[in-house]
Amino acid sequence: MNATDRTPADLLRSALAADPGRPLVTFYDDATGERVELSVATFANWVAKTANLLQGDLAAGPGDRLALLLPAHWQSAVWLLACASVGVIAEVGGDPAGADVVVSGPDTLEAASACPGERVALALRPLGGRFPQPPAGFADYAVEVPSQGDRFAPFAPVDPDAPGLSVGGEELSHAEVVERARADAAELGLGPGSRLLSGHGYDTWQGLSSGLYAALAAGGSVVLCRHLDRLGAEGLAKRAEAERVTHTSA
Repeated sequence: MNATDRTPADLLRSALAADPGRPLVTFYDDATGERVELSVATFANWVAKTANLLQGDLAAGPGDRLALLLPAHWQSAVWLLACASVGVIAEVGGDPAGADVVVSGPDTLEAASACPGERVALALRPLGGRFPQPPAGFADYAVEVPSQGDRFAPFAPVDPDAPGLSVGGEELSHAEVVERARADAAELGLGPGSRLLSGHGYDTWQGLSSGLYAALAAGGSVVLCRHLDRLGAEGLAKRAEAERVTHTSA
């Protein structure tokens, strides 16, 4: 990655320029058997569409706060990078009542309804499927995002030193996210081509770093596993072999 990258969105742009076809996020849900693999180009396309939705339809801009009520999931990773692209502060597990926008999974809709601003719901179904019945008071992400543009340009430049992420009671600037991700990547020994398997949730910095940011900063990729405890040691070993995993943080 380029030494001049100072935001997570910069890291993604550099990854796209370097090798758009390589895998970036491979997601497993061991409760449903789902497996999704996104190349850098496919992931970046989802991010662009989501950023356009966030900036355009939801009228969010730099400094606005988005309560992200989602588990470790490939779509959660997309929202994190979309927020970084717009300059919105992603508050992982944040209080919807104090947020400008809330993004909720199917299990947190009641809490998310406290948001006085825009509300988006994700069904988290395989292949990004929509809700059978859209939740009242929420826009269905799977309905709204496909028609968004494939390229994104922010209305205002994102300040790397502005707040970008809140997790575990700590607020980090966009630049601090990149700096920490690079430090974690170095500590783990990650480099271009590394495949990091993570079974952590997204509710801590460690989970976010091992499940997205560290691999992105290193030019590697992540194998993100939800409900990994259901797999067992033998299954984990087979997955690591099948996915060519080089590093594990589970």
